[in-house]
Amino acid sequence: MDGDVAAFARGGSSRIGWRARLKRRTLLRAAGGAGAIGAGLGGYAFGYEPGVALRVVQHRLAPANWPADLRLSIALIADPHCGGPHTPLPRLARAVAMANAMQPDLVVLLGDYLADHRFVTDRPSFREVADVLAGLRAPLGVHAVLGNHDWWEDPAAQAGEAPLPAAAADFAAAGLPILHNAARRLVHDGRPIWLGGLGSQWAYRNRSALRGADDLAATLAAFTDDAPAILLAHEPDIFPQVPGRVAVTLSGHTHGGQVRIRGYSPIVPSRYGNRYAYGAVEEEGRHLVVSGGIGNSMLPVRFGMPSEVTMVELGGPQA
Repeated sequence: MDGDVAAFARGGSSRIGWRARLKRRTLLRAAGGAGAIGAGLGGYAFGYEPGVALRVVQHRLAPANWPADLRLSIALIADPHCGGPHTPLPRLARAVAMANAMQPDLVVLLGDYLADHRFVTDRPSFREVADVLAGLRAPLGVHAVLGNHDWWEDPAAQAGEAPLPAAAADFAAAGLPILHNAARRLVHDGRPIWLGGLGSQWAYRNRSALRGADDLAATLAAFTDDAPAILLAHEPDIFPQVPGRVAVTLSGHTHGGQVRIRGYSPIVPSRYGNRYAYGAVEEEGRHLVVSGGIGNSMLPVRFGMPSEVTMVELGGPQA
């Protein structure tokens, strides 16, 4: 009997050891798989999506105060943040080519043209960025506003010693004059259209608060007749104040949160959180489109929010 007990003990130890080895192998394989998945997701979020993926996102709108028989296509380029590891000038040139291939009637540039984070690798000048963007083509022209980072780049503008940042002069020299709390009257298919450009709502920063250079009242006052109107506003937070007089407000700034999962972005640079984080928004018959943009800020990462050239179509049979 003692021999039987010893034999059982030896067999039991063997079975326990085999199970332990199997468990260790399973755990090691799982850990290896998890590591591979983590590395893959990291490569996707820090490499492919922010630095390679570039798509065209289209929105077709039918605002009540836009003539249904007046079709207008608008290409939006927002937040290039050129100079980071994923946004060299050739990548911006690729976005320009994609926009031109869509043959828009109008192109708008929504600000934040240079990278700002610690991962800047080879940052160009504003003029170099403007020269690339000057390659955009549209019958109604290319029109630009400045973003908060464009203001933050200029100490003189921050100190109130200059009415606009130096970037405005660089863009004007490249044939892209900035719209700042003003409007331009365009003519499309023989009919007038107003295009307003709002100053940045985050133009001035200090340790205690952000202050804007925006003047919505002055911009709206520049619409001197009842022709349909479009408003460019780098930050979308102005939207609740925009009257129904404006057919659509076009914005950038948020980058769609850069990380977006099932329609939710954990971090959005807006006091409204996800309300105006991304895409087409309609409130009480008023329309807003927020582009996901091209570059990134704070961290060189995108996940669930690939870089984009945004197309907006107003009116026409497809609206």
